[in-house]
Amino acid sequence: MATARGRADTATGWAGRTIAAVVAAVFVLFFAVPIVWLLLATTKSAHALVVGPPFAPGSLGDLAANWRQLLEFQDGAVVAWIGNSALYALGALAVTLLVSIPAGYALAMTEFRFRRFLLVLTLIVMLMPNTALVLPIFLELNVAGLIGSPLSVILPMSFFPFGVYLTYIYFSTSLPRDLLAAARVDGCTETQVFTRVALPLATPVVALVGFFSFVQSWNNFFLPFVMLPSSDGYPVQVGLTALLASTPAFNPSSAGTQSVQLPTLALATVVSVLPVLIVFLFAQRFLVAGMTAGGTKE
Repeated sequence: MATARGRADTATGWAGRTIAAVVAAVFVLFFAVPIVWLLLATTKSAHALVVGPPFAPGSLGDLAANWRQLLEFQDGAVVAWIGNSALYALGALAVTLLVSIPAGYALAMTEFRFRRFLLVLTLIVMLMPNTALVLPIFLELNVAGLIGSPLSVILPMSFFPFGVYLTYIYFSTSLPRDLLAAARVDGCTETQVFTRVALPLATPVVALVGFFSFVQSWNNFFLPFVMLPSSDGYPVQVGLTALLASTPAFNPSSAGTQSVQLPTLALATVVSVLPVLIVFLFAQRFLVAGMTAGGTKE
């Protein structure tokens, strides 16, 4: 009987692993197939993309032609859009780190009036969708006369309550308070304790906050779409809508000298994602450390 029960358990285990493997394979295919198709589409001509096998590779010549068409669109507008995205994302990143890290440290390590209220308010704002804040932010910046300027995009994206909360969690759970107390006994001021002791130990969470801030800023569409009336200031995510509108497959009335083909649109999509991918590849070691920091109490 024991042998029969063991065989039943083994069969059940194999069945569970098989179902899990099938589910995982379905999810991998669901996400991987569109990405593979997108990458292959950049190497094809418009005709080959429509009539050829969907997963057949194209040629380097077609890839070069698509790249030239992308760079020539509206006299190099794509390059300007990528530069704008870099300006907005890096500007918001700098302000975010200068504000979020000290704010999280102050919430975690100091006692002051309305501290708990500020922490609860931070959590509430985290739960609000960003689109709900665009209209009041637009009205505020309009009164300040900043609509259409880079600051109209950088300043709202620098407001990053998620970064404050991440930093608060890290300093509350992973930073030894005895170490900070020892630094104060040695004569360090509170600013020196933060900059010389706490901040060097918080490198993982700083990298994590910086990565999330950069990704959010780079991928932001609605805010710059509302704040920037001129296409000269568009980031690449908003600029993709101009490319989409100039693709005859989506907008037949756009056929002409400034129209782009589907492979060129696919190439623009890949180019818009590359900066985030590069940042992730270089920062992944710090990101893993930042995600696990705060999981245990030191």
